[in-house]
Amino acid sequence: MAEVNAGLAAMLVEAAPDAVIFAGTDGIIQVWNEAAAAMFGHSAEQAIGQNLDIIIPEQFREAHWKGFDRALEAGDTKYRGQSLPTRATRAGGEAFYVELSFAIVKDASGTVIGALAHARDINERFESDRANRRKMRDLEAELKTLKGG
Repeated sequence: MAEVNAGLAAMLVEAAPDAVIFAGTDGIIQVWNEAAAAMFGHSAEQAIGQNLDIIIPEQFREAHWKGFDRALEAGDTKYRGQSLPTRATRAGGEAFYVELSFAIVKDASGTVIGALAHARDINERFESDRANRRKMRDLEAELKTLKGG
C-alpha cells in the first residue's frame, strides 16, 4: 500500500498546477515538478541537484538563507498557512513576482528533512495592481489640486 501511495504522491506533485519545489536541509533541490520547469525555465534535470539560489534574486539571498535556516532549526515556519508575494528569478535572469507558500517537511521520526515550497506566477497581476495604485495616487493628487488643497 505504501508503494501505491508513494506513486500516487509523485503523480500528484508532477500534475500540480503550481510549482512544487522541495529542498533538503542543505538547500539543494530534490523535487522540481513540470510547473516549476515552466515557470522558472529550468528543466527538472537542470534544477535537481542545484542550490535554491538559481531562483532567488541575489539581493534576497542573505535574508532567504537566514529565514530558511531559522525555519529548519525551529521545525516550522512563521509563514505556515500563508502565501507571500516576493520576487524570483527565471533561468534567463529575468526577475518576476511569485506567490510562495512554505512547509517544513519531517520524516516519520519527526526529524526535519527539508523545506517544501509551492509557487505561483503573479507577475501580471502584481504589475497591474501596481499600475492601478499609481493611477489612484495620481488622481488623488489631481483632485487635491482641483480642490485647492
